[in-house]
Amino acid sequence: MTEVLPLPTGLFGKSSSTEELNTLHAWPSVTPSMSVSSITAAEQRDLQQISQFRERIEKEIEELKSQIRKMGEDSNRQQEYEQLIQHAEKEIPTKELWRTGRMRFSKHPSEGIKYLIEHGLLNKTAEDVAVFLFEGAEILNKVAIGEYLGSVKDFNQSVLKCFVQLHQFKSMDLVNALRLFLKSFVLPGESQQIDRMIETFATRYCSCNPHIFSCTDTCYVLSFSIIMLNTGLHNPNVKDKPSVEKFIMMNKGLDNGQDLPHELLTNYYDSIKKDPLPRPEDGSDLAETFFSPDHQGWLVKEGGKHKNWKKRWFILTDNCLYYFKSPQDKGPKGIIPLENLQIRDGNDAKKPFMFEIFQDLMGSALGTIKACKVKDANNAVVTGNHEVYRIQANNENEKTVWMKKIKASIHRDPFFEMLQQRRQAVSQSSKSSQTVVL
Repeated sequence: MTEVLPLPTGLFGKSSSTEELNTLHAWPSVTPSMSVSSITAAEQRDLQQISQFRERIEKEIEELKSQIRKMGEDSNRQQEYEQLIQHAEKEIPTKELWRTGRMRFSKHPSEGIKYLIEHGLLNKTAEDVAVFLFEGAEILNKVAIGEYLGSVKDFNQSVLKCFVQLHQFKSMDLVNALRLFLKSFVLPGESQQIDRMIETFATRYCSCNPHIFSCTDTCYVLSFSIIMLNTGLHNPNVKDKPSVEKFIMMNKGLDNGQDLPHELLTNYYDSIKKDPLPRPEDGSDLAETFFSPDHQGWLVKEGGKHKNWKKRWFILTDNCLYYFKSPQDKGPKGIIPLENLQIRDGNDAKKPFMFEIFQDLMGSALGTIKACKVKDANNAVVTGNHEVYRIQANNENEKTVWMKKIKASIHRDPFFEMLQQRRQAVSQSSKSSQTVVL
């Protein structure tokens, strides 16, 4: 007779141990070879209990497996959740660093780039900074981009070269290439800065289109001619608009002493006349209104009534000196028309690097300078009350440049001097090297 094993009491409860589950495999089970008649009624009841017990245990085992699987899934979800939290904890501060860096760049470009490098958001390579400026041109301040690219520092000039290399000018005519190039920043005010930037552009354009011009100097000078043509045709202060004949004559003998095809120059003229070069949009009316000024930068100005000194962003263009609270302002705080005025050193030991703008009354007493300013309260335009504008630069070099620019602004076109110098260098023997005023 088969011996009936006692049932472990814990198996029917929720606290069955692993050892109790293992004993289940030692219990006998009913097989087809066993004769029902060979066992007693008591043994049949025992076998029935065992069978029911096995079914219950198997069900409990499946429930345990399901719970284990669920615990594993919950654990995975917990890990994913923790990873998301960690990512957010890193991402949120990073976005804030980017935002702060862009804000600093708009006010002080070099400091903004330094901030981004120090916080590991940019590598200190010309290539990485150039990509940042190129890809961020839609959200960065374009005046600041131009200021950074125009710097005389070696690293900035390397960035300029990499920045220009990111532009693709292949199979584009020169006017459209200029449109693309000037759309990504605002040209700075310094003539030497403009010269470097246009020369770098010309080099890149000729490398993309090697068979259009005989040399990069031709492309360089013609680029300036097109910019001057754009100013002549679309600046409302220019009354005598240049004709296509004047434009062609201006560029006569430009290509190593040879004339460029008239059809090519006519197409350039028509393109500019129909559609002016872009004025980059950076959320500021300043970029549109004061495109390619003679000079611009930070200066400190003495007030007219209260004689307090305030830092202002100055722009010199169209024979006027404008000043703003910041480069992002939509309109100037004041306008100083440079008509019948003179400029001189300040000669004030307490205010180094200061110069003065005053009225030229041919030896008579000083009078109030014809100027205007905007009041903060209601944006009303009122007459200024300066007899002398006292303005302080950051250093001696900046003071010298500003004084020279202001003194010459009434008498010169911002691009004329550079254009003539390069024309003489590339076409000395040509009769067309004579000065032609656009």
